[in-house]
Amino acid sequence: MEKVRFGVVGTNFIADWMINGARQDERFELAAVYSRTQERADMFAAKHNIPHTFTSIEEMAASGLIDAVYIASPNFLHASQSILFMSHGKHVLCEKPFASNAAEVRAMTEASKKYNVTLMEAMKTTLMPNFLSVKENLPRIGKLRRYVSSYCQYSSRYDKYKAGIIENAFRREMSNGAAMDIGVYTIYPMVVLFGRPQKIEASGIMLSTGVDGQGAVNFQYEGMNATVLYSKIADSSLPTEIQGEDGNITIDRINLMHKASIMPRKPKTAASNLYFTQEEDISRHSEKDDYYFEMAEFISLIMDGRRESSVNSHANSLITIEIIDEIRRQTGVTFPADENPLI
Repeated sequence: MEKVRFGVVGTNFIADWMINGARQDERFELAAVYSRTQERADMFAAKHNIPHTFTSIEEMAASGLIDAVYIASPNFLHASQSILFMSHGKHVLCEKPFASNAAEVRAMTEASKKYNVTLMEAMKTTLMPNFLSVKENLPRIGKLRRYVSSYCQYSSRYDKYKAGIIENAFRREMSNGAAMDIGVYTIYPMVVLFGRPQKIEASGIMLSTGVDGQGAVNFQYEGMNATVLYSKIADSSLPTEIQGEDGNITIDRINLMHKASIMPRKPKTAASNLYFTQEEDISRHSEKDDYYFEMAEFISLIMDGRRESSVNSHANSLITIEIIDEIRRQTGVTFPADENPLI
């Protein structure tokens, strides 16, 4: 296989971004798009020069025109659509959050095993060069003591919400809200680096639609604390920081990871008890688009015959959604999908 023929489910701006990055990989071929209406499918196909359009997702899943699919539909559809495509032997790259809850993620990973196809969550940041640099530099800051991450971004849809116009971003039936849409960016890297926390304490601000507008979560690890802050109703420019006994690592924006730096703590002299820190840029600059790296990882998995990534692994995706399930339990966020498990 020299190229992987992709279908796209979803015609939003995230699909636009993914396509732009994916086309930097010569192994990527965009073959089809699905939309509920022919008009929207035709518009998206014309914009991206896509040869085939579908308004039946079942027909696209069964089609011999594609080998894999990128799913960028609303959160509540992720699991059912992923399983549909996998049941037809198609490899699936599914947007974050992977699914509505842990039960759906387990059903997805079981389908990957049953149909022997590749399945990966499209969490772009953990596959970017700067995240790899952060991971490789962790030993330099000694025994780890704290992870603090913030992603707070006032939603472009929040003004409409306040005006009484409720869009998908604030609808519980869509399995949305701050923890799902934004908090996941702070939690997934934490899971990849440090694994499952021992304890979770969450608080949040609920909106009238039953989703969370923002949240703050404290985690306990063995010998280490972690705190994440996320919001769709306020902005923040706080960076992410990993603190160790011998220094700290800073990431500019956890959702972008365009810059990373380290400040190791060093003695002023061999005989001195005084210390100093000096910032060192550990960023790895690339000419590639931010969305290139997850697609390159996914295509490599397919071509190597592997069902899952070692970074965006099924286990890491499951732990992340289990954490979000617990955050939702503590903050009182429920979804219709919680009451209608996949069969």
